Amino acid sequence: MGLIAPLGITRNGLLRGSSPKESIDSFLNLLLNTSRGESPIDLQFGFVFNNLRFEIFNEREGVIYDSMADSDPADSSLYSKKISGNSRNLNTFATELKEVIEAYEPRLEDVIATMSYVRQERKVYVTVTGIIAETQEKYQYDTTLKVWK
Repeated sequence: MGLIAPLGITRNGLLRGSSPKESIDSFLNLLLNTSRGESPIDLQFGFVFNNLRFEIFNEREGVIYDSMADSDPADSSLYSKKISGNSRNLNTFATELKEVIEAYEPRLEDVIATMSYVRQERKVYVTVTGIIAETQEKYQYDTTLKVWK
């Protein structure tokens, strides 16, 4: 079975999950809650959405407001990406999430990420689906991210 992230140490060695799903869930939780650039070993590790937590959230348009007045809103930067959407849509944070999962979690195939913002709850619901490569079982991971304000 796979290791649990963050690593835990027991008398018998490193803590391991009881199933591949448990290990993948643990890793996705770590990936989602790590800001890109936070890990000095690999500056690309993490979900870029967390890097924007001190920016202004535009609830009406479902985007993050660029506090730098010089930036061009028409460019394809992070500030033009929609918070709600799925990884099949190019201009969403779900696409960013799918790309980082594909880069760092080889145990998952056919990854699809979905992010849905619920304004009343101020939460982003995240769903990741795919196939566990080792067992060919369907996989689903659900979590929420609190929206800052």
